[in-house]
Amino acid sequence: MRNEAPDRRTKGYVLMRAILDYGMGIMIAGFGVFFLLAPKLGFSFSDGDSFFRYFFAGLCILYGSWRIYRGYKKNYFH
Repeated sequence: MRNEAPDRRTKGYVLMRAILDYGMGIMIAGFGVFFLLAPKLGFSFSDGDSFFRYFFAGLCILYGSWRIYRGYKKNYFH
């Protein structure tokens, strides 16, 4: 019974989730790029070690990429 063609409601849900994943992925990855380029753009967050800024930027880019990939695959029910 589960091999039936997806109905209109399911297709709408998948489309909504994919758009949400694309949008959030781009936004989160954009924050990562912003934190990487912040000193060159004239923003200063703290006088401490920049390791945490690079670490957080890397995590943002990694998670944003994952969200974009998940939106591309559209594998929500498997």
